[in-house]
Amino acid sequence: MPGAPISQQGNYLGLLAANTILGTSMPMLIILGGLAGLMLAPSTALATLPASLQALAGLLAAAPFSLLMGKRGRKTGFVVGIICAVIGALLGVYAFYAGSFLLLCIAHLALGAASTCFQYFRFAAAEVVSPAWQPVAISLMLTSGLIAAFVGPQVFIFAKDALAPIPLAGAYAALAVLSVVGLIPLALTRLPMPASTAAQSLRDRIASLKVLNRKPVRLAVGLGAVSQGIMMFLMVPTPLAMIGCGFSEAVAGDVIRWHVVAMFAPSFFTGFLIKRFGVNPIAYLGLALLIAASIAALLGLTSLHFYGALILLGVGWNFGFIGATTMLANAVAEDEKAVVQGANDTMIALVSTLCAFAAGALVAGFGWVILAAASLALLLGASALFAQELRKTA
Repeated sequence: MPGAPISQQGNYLGLLAANTILGTSMPMLIILGGLAGLMLAPSTALATLPASLQALAGLLAAAPFSLLMGKRGRKTGFVVGIICAVIGALLGVYAFYAGSFLLLCIAHLALGAASTCFQYFRFAAAEVVSPAWQPVAISLMLTSGLIAAFVGPQVFIFAKDALAPIPLAGAYAALAVLSVVGLIPLALTRLPMPASTAAQSLRDRIASLKVLNRKPVRLAVGLGAVSQGIMMFLMVPTPLAMIGCGFSEAVAGDVIRWHVVAMFAPSFFTGFLIKRFGVNPIAYLGLALLIAASIAALLGLTSLHFYGALILLGVGWNFGFIGATTMLANAVAEDEKAVVQGANDTMIALVSTLCAFAAGALVAGFGWVILAAASLALLLGASALFAQELRKTA
């Protein structure tokens, strides 16, 4: 049914169901990364190491997973990702029984690799529908994040003491169960296999990265990296900044909650906006909203400023990230997808990691206002570069 709406595409609905179930682990891992490290780390200075290693694993695994999918197909790649998630989750359970911080770190390496693998659901979504429906398919695939934002913490609360008296082991066991359950709808889908091509040498793969020099590809990768990076830059230190301004943890948590809602709720209509107005206007509207978020953060330190800045940040990320993903899907040929998508997600992971670490240091050393000013400066610089790219002849 190449021209049918996505609601009539069984394979797409299977991918959406699998991504929703597997995506529930995302907020659980955010909670577990700090709490588990604090319980098992030999010193508080190492408490965030599991979460940091999880991010590092994502950076290292993005390209290999993309190449695997390019050779063996999306379903094989997702199954390998699920296996990584199950292994990581079970290692997490055993780490608490053994009281081993080393095993916990290894567990989060595996879980970080799995989380990166699941990011490719947005590209798989675009491949099972007709080109006219690709923006909508990508957009709706990200609505799973909204469901995860509400369901994940509830699963954590329900499961964390399930293996009492061992703390948190039940939450890791729940991650393993969710991963296995997510395999069920995935198994029912029929995903297209990659075109048969001769095995590429390392030199050939490096040469194929020349496609990144094409203007549409450069713009898509750059916009995706900027959208994700600025989102991390402002989001990660928000609770620390709010508590430093005298707000309670409950208020800071509520700001983050509404930020997550703003990130994923627009996904119900972003794809339709792209289909109606085109991808470039929506993508650059996202960039404009990110600039507005930085300005709102710069203007004051009241709860209204924090709520406004983080909500604008979420919607701006949604438009920019979905727009960039759609631009990339439209800009590369079938035989270029594996290398280019891997390079794209590696770049996004690299920028996100750098921004997360830089934001923490900047807000601790100079404060929220300087962080907001730095964010605005980075966005204006990126906007100037994008404008220059658009002025160039193709």
